[in-house]
Amino acid sequence: MRKVKVITADEAAMLIKDGDTVTTSGFVASAIPEALNKAVEKRFLETGSPKNITLTYCGSQGNRDGRGAEHWAHKGLLKRFIAGHWATVPKLGQMALNNEIEAYNVSQGALCHLYRDIAAHKPGCFTKVGLGTFIDPRNGGGKVNDITKEDIVELVTIKGEEYLFYPAFPINVAMIRGTYADESGNITFEKEVAPLEGTSVAQAVKNSGGIVIVQVERIVKAGTLDPRLVKVPGIYVDYVVVADPEDHRQSLDCDYDPTLSGEKRAPDVLPEPLPLSAKKIIGRRGALELEKDVAVNLGVGAPEYVASVASEEGIGDYMTLTVEGGPVGGLPQGGIRFGASMNPDAVIDQGYQFDFYDGGGLDLAYLGLAECDEKGNINVSRFGPKIAGCGGFINITQNTPKVFFCGTFTAGGLKVKVEDGKVIIAQEGREKKFIKKVGQITFNGDVALKNKQQVMYITERCVFELKEDGLHLTEIAPGIDLQTQILDVMEFEPKIDRVNGEIKLMDARLFSEALMGLK
Repeated sequence: MRKVKVITADEAAMLIKDGDTVTTSGFVASAIPEALNKAVEKRFLETGSPKNITLTYCGSQGNRDGRGAEHWAHKGLLKRFIAGHWATVPKLGQMALNNEIEAYNVSQGALCHLYRDIAAHKPGCFTKVGLGTFIDPRNGGGKVNDITKEDIVELVTIKGEEYLFYPAFPINVAMIRGTYADESGNITFEKEVAPLEGTSVAQAVKNSGGIVIVQVERIVKAGTLDPRLVKVPGIYVDYVVVADPEDHRQSLDCDYDPTLSGEKRAPDVLPEPLPLSAKKIIGRRGALELEKDVAVNLGVGAPEYVASVASEEGIGDYMTLTVEGGPVGGLPQGGIRFGASMNPDAVIDQGYQFDFYDGGGLDLAYLGLAECDEKGNINVSRFGPKIAGCGGFINITQNTPKVFFCGTFTAGGLKVKVEDGKVIIAQEGREKKFIKKVGQITFNGDVALKNKQQVMYITERCVFELKEDGLHLTEIAPGIDLQTQILDVMEFEPKIDRVNGEIKLMDARLFSEALMGLK
């Protein structure tokens, strides 16, 4: 019987050579191999090695507090960083802004698929996702700073159609996390919120001639694991590290919750109705677009209110919510638990989830609205010195037939009240969201029109729709003054749709404390 080598986290860190390309696992604060990350940082601070590392991973890994991928945020340790999402690792973002590392932000889904292509020794990943956005080489190719010169995304033409091409590259070391390993190195993920891209990463690194190191909770006797739960076979695994419990929490700072991993089911309890607020108005307007039996992706923030409103109204079962990390069904979690779902119907590999998204499998998507311009372009990925990253946003918004961008009309101190069915702006936000030109294109309005997508922009005081000649104001909330509370706090003038000289009022039910009666 093959025996896997069991080593300590410090011994694992010693296996990384200067100049290696390394990948790690995790989704926001879940499934992070914290013991391994800590050990690499400890070795570097004590010895100055490893150095000049290229770190790459699909999504986002951290909690903005030095843990997760921020253990790698040291000058000299990293040469290059390639990731789909940056918001949870501001120290790495600052290094990029200081031109201390080469840095790329590219599509989370494309990176997931690239691992599979590396594993199969294909030339790389071909995708339409990202055309017309900041990932398109004509718009920067995902480069984050001035010292980043190499093109890791290329524009190619296949049978007369444009694609983005991500060339494959070898990966030397994988540091991933599972739940249990048996004595032969077979790895299960049953206590994780999702298997993420674990299988693909292990295959990619093994077939690159690299080493695969897996952090687990404990090791069990060979033959005792359910083979249907093994996501990384022992033939892919070189070393196993048993972590201290503190470094192996399901999510950072969170106790194990079996309802997030599917081991138990929480009782179905209708939530308490949310108080009427700007975000609830937005969620209600979004819920008006729901149809029966639709597959949906919800972003964080205002879009989450769509699910809350649907549950209040008794139509939560109209939609099946999905999360890009792999959960299908159940209730997606927010905050530090984003990426998990309570009571999921299924939890699939992240790469397969993006196959479904990229192929247009979603019916509806509700995403955040940070910046919008007169062409309907959206920016959620970079705001001056702040690098948020695109994550799966581009995959989701570019391929879903109906897309709804949800957010307050302004930001920074906005205070909204509802009185007698009318919206009162008690204090206007300091920051305009509807601006002449977005700082970075994460969603391209022209590409959406070409793809014949239905695109709507929902705020607490008005609704816009994207049409061939630009952004149209189609609805206004009762109590809102068109000139002073909409046009004067925009940097461009939208087309205004009127019927018999009047702009359509948003549904009066949005502004009542009573249920809307959507069921």
